[in-house]
Amino acid sequence: MKSLKFVGLLVIVVMALAACGTSVPSAAPTSAPAAAAPTAAAAPTAAQAVAPTAAAAPTAAQAAAGGKKEPKDIKILVNMKGPGGGNPFWAAVQKGAEDAGKTLGVQLTVLSPPAESDVPSQIAQIEDAITKGVDGIAIAPTDPAALEPVLQKAIDAGVKVVFIDTKGQNAGVTFIGTNNEAGAKLAGDYMCKNLKSGDKVAILQGIITQSTGKARADGAKAGLSGCGLNIVAETPAEWDKAKGQAAMEDILTKNPDLKGVFGSNDNMALGAVEAIKNAGLTGKILVVGFDANPDAAAAILAGDMNASVAQAPSNMGKLGVESALKLIQGETLDPVIDTGTELVTKDNADKYK
Repeated sequence: MKSLKFVGLLVIVVMALAACGTSVPSAAPTSAPAAAAPTAAAAPTAAQAVAPTAAAAPTAAQAAAGGKKEPKDIKILVNMKGPGGGNPFWAAVQKGAEDAGKTLGVQLTVLSPPAESDVPSQIAQIEDAITKGVDGIAIAPTDPAALEPVLQKAIDAGVKVVFIDTKGQNAGVTFIGTNNEAGAKLAGDYMCKNLKSGDKVAILQGIITQSTGKARADGAKAGLSGCGLNIVAETPAEWDKAKGQAAMEDILTKNPDLKGVFGSNDNMALGAVEAIKNAGLTGKILVVGFDANPDAAAAILAGDMNASVAQAPSNMGKLGVESALKLIQGETLDPVIDTGTELVTKDNADKYK
């Protein structure tokens, strides 16, 4: 009997132990959510994976806006045909550009070759600007054909280019300046009104390979020949006063009865004035220039010159900088921006001194 009770007790103990044993594994599923914790911890990682996209949104917005630089980070080069120190016209272009650069807050550099005929120096300046990462160039090309390849290189590199004063040959580039042919015809028309048909006249040409030089020569010729004046000389003097004087001396030697001369810029016209003075012919030969720079205005008021055609060189510099900046910031420009002309005589020369 005792043995049966013992066996029964043993069975109960075994069953109890079995029940306890099954409860240990049953805890594993309960702890399973803890094992899932890495999955929960991974959720922030997924959120972080999305974060770069959210952070990139401003960059995308900037790209949509054209990736505009701040003006203070923009580099613009104004490259003139000649130094401002040697010609009041270029001095005015430089001042207009520098004033605009300060107003707009851009990084502005103004350069020019040592002389208007020094084409290789201007090409080298453009090459250097490309290397230095310039954003925009406003240029008066010394020789449009010779400058075309290096300017195209700049354009292909993403540099924004505009022409000032002299139109270049690169397609699609805006020209900012004077309608030179119309301005020269204005000078020719003035000479026609003050001389009679058949009178001998001469034209002092600039650098004829430049669009400015050709346009002024063509415009003057059209005006002078149109009213029957006799053009006895068309002589290059390369925009230079000393060369203008030398050319005029030669013309006077061959044509002592000359009645008028058109200088394609004021430097050459003022050179002609010197030759006329030296020949004792002041007041006997009509002298008309182009630019209406302060020296020419003073000569007109003094009676040494008769007239000049005014441009707006300061506006060329100013608009050159402003237009380059507009292109850099994604805006578009008209193909031609005409800065206008005005005939200057004793009646209005005072305002150009």
